[in-house]
Amino acid sequence: MAKSKVYFTKKLFPETVVEMYKRLDVDLPGKVAVKVHSGEEGNQNYLRPEFMKPMVEYVHGTVVETNTAYGGARSTSEGHLKLLKNHGWSEYFDVDLLDETGPDAVLEIPDGKVLKKDLVGKDLLNYDSMLVLAHFKGHPMGGYGGALKQLSIGCASSTGKALIHSGGRDLNPGSCWKHHASKEGFTEAMADAAMAVYRHFEGKIAFVSMMCNLSVDCDCCSDAEDPCMKDIGTLSSLDPVALDKACMDLIDAATDDPGQKHFLKRVESRHGRHTIEAAAALGYGTTDYELICVD
Repeated sequence: MAKSKVYFTKKLFPETVVEMYKRLDVDLPGKVAVKVHSGEEGNQNYLRPEFMKPMVEYVHGTVVETNTAYGGARSTSEGHLKLLKNHGWSEYFDVDLLDETGPDAVLEIPDGKVLKKDLVGKDLLNYDSMLVLAHFKGHPMGGYGGALKQLSIGCASSTGKALIHSGGRDLNPGSCWKHHASKEGFTEAMADAAMAVYRHFEGKIAFVSMMCNLSVDCDCCSDAEDPCMKDIGTLSSLDPVALDKACMDLIDAATDDPGQKHFLKRVESRHGRHTIEAAAALGYGTTDYELICVD
């Protein structure tokens, strides 16, 4: 597999996101799903809709989200839709809660390491292409959250999330935590699910990641730690594996940042890099990339 191109700039503005998308020289066709993280109630680190507005408008996209598999404001469609409104997403954009109603859509994964199917919100099938806007940060279970997490957990329905968290053993959001997969099993299940969504949109999908508000906790945490590292920049790629690898490499390179060790402790303790390794082994992306710096 040839090296994938990953574009990087230290700039972090709404207009920067659009510029980095343009660097990909891609025209997403038809109806575009823009995957964001709506932010759990009480979370202080998620990227606000005002920040995403120029990018979503540029592709004439619809903001898409899915329900969670744990308690909180986003665990039911009613609560999640209310939060989307309270956080301003519905004010600025057309919003589609992909699994607001069932049944889930099934994406087969015949060559998955752990999963043989991925359950996603059925409305995902209404879109011709996808733009993944990923806030790169830590994660309490996956170690880190980036483009691959947005494709996997981010697009899975609440039932699909239960399937991923349990390593394919439990479809019940209420009980999957009792049957949670091992660290390797969970990260490999995420790699499988990410592949299913990537292949569904293959050739019609693009990624932009923002490395800012670098907390060890995800935007899904209502009681998240404040950021521990300085902002790093904005990256884009057509390869989600290369993109996450580049983000992790930039974290590794930030040796002068006093919060780096704390961030890496979260990643390593959850075996977070294994998601990238598993995804690369599945062959839908590569860790061999060219980092192209943009002024």
